Amino acid sequence: DATGSAGWSWWPAPAKLNLFLHITGRRADGYHLLQTVFRLLDWGDRIGLRLRDDGQILRVGGSVAGVAPEQDLAVRAARALQQASGCTLGADIIVDKQVPAGGGFGGGSSDAATVLVALNRLWNAGLDVEALAGLGLALGADVPVFVRGHNAWAEGVGEQLTPITLPPAWYLVVEPGVHVPTAALFQS
Repeated sequence: DATGSAGWSWWPAPAKLNLFLHITGRRADGYHLLQTVFRLLDWGDRIGLRLRDDGQILRVGGSVAGVAPEQDLAVRAARALQQASGCTLGADIIVDKQVPAGGGFGGGSSDAATVLVALNRLWNAGLDVEALAGLGLALGADVPVFVRGHNAWAEGVGEQLTPITLPPAWYLVVEPGVHVPTAALFQS
């Protein structure tokens, strides 16, 4: 079992809720402009990372159903950080999925953000939060809020973030077993 081997570190990848979502327009590139409040949750996936000396970045322990390794957001995040920082180290990545895909909780985006933040630290890459958020935005519109790690008012495509303080709250999340791709949701 790779998860029991030495050298692994584990990092939280919290889910989020959109407390509301207003579509305010559409850009020429097809992305929708929006207003929303992102609330980060104390529930989500876990990311396991183990450093490699050979520069390879590998997803360990299976992949997301229907997602090729080259399209896996966690792998793409590690490769983007590697390229941006010039780091010659690599990593093995385990995604312990708890967040259902297609539920609007930002699981893949959070996984990517956690990989960016954690590997930046583990590789001593030295990128600041703004640089990491910029790398994240190239991967997905929700990634920057997870990189920054706080609840936020969001505009633009979700990348214009203003931190906000929200009162404590409890949420009951019911997973109906229906996958709704983000693109299909916005098209409707």
